[in-house]
Amino acid sequence: MIAMRTALLALPLLAVAACNSNVEQDVEGTVDRAENAATNTIDNVTQSLTPTPSGQEFANTAARSDAFEIAAAKLAATNAQSAEVKEFAQKMIEAHTQSTARIKEAAGASQPQITPDATLSRDQEEDLNELKALKGAKFDEEYIDGQVDAHEDALALMRKYATDGTVTPLKAAAGELVPVIEQHLAHARRLDRD
Repeated sequence: MIAMRTALLALPLLAVAACNSNVEQDVEGTVDRAENAATNTIDNVTQSLTPTPSGQEFANTAARSDAFEIAAAKLAATNAQSAEVKEFAQKMIEAHTQSTARIKEAAGASQPQITPDATLSRDQEEDLNELKALKGAKFDEEYIDGQVDAHEDALALMRKYATDGTVTPLKAAAGELVPVIEQHLAHARRLDRD
């Protein structure tokens, strides 16, 4: 009889625990959607105020962004502590290698042809040097913070060029990359919250 009472008392607790798990997932989903909506609104305003880069400027900025992402992700292989951060970094190497190839292809199809310059900016070099000096949890924190910032910038660039760009092959490539970058940004934000 005592065992039956204990089992009956445990059922509501199990139900509450299951509900809490569902509530937590619902809250995370709501936060993700709200963050995306706010970002889209801010990005739309920013995009309308930002001048459209030339085809060469766009190609250079995209190439630098990819080169930075790959270099930072390679550091994560040795300096990161979290398995999730290392997994994310590996995905960034693969995705940004593909992005580089897509931008080069589009630049080569442009008339006149455009050659992207992937030379990192001074700020990117400084960011990489700071990351090189970090290990473990501190690296994870700084790397993911940087990934959120870098993907916000990349998303704004791609959206702007996909909408207002003047070089058709690059404009098409930018449009193709927008949803990929949105996924990366959402993933980086989730890791940043954890």
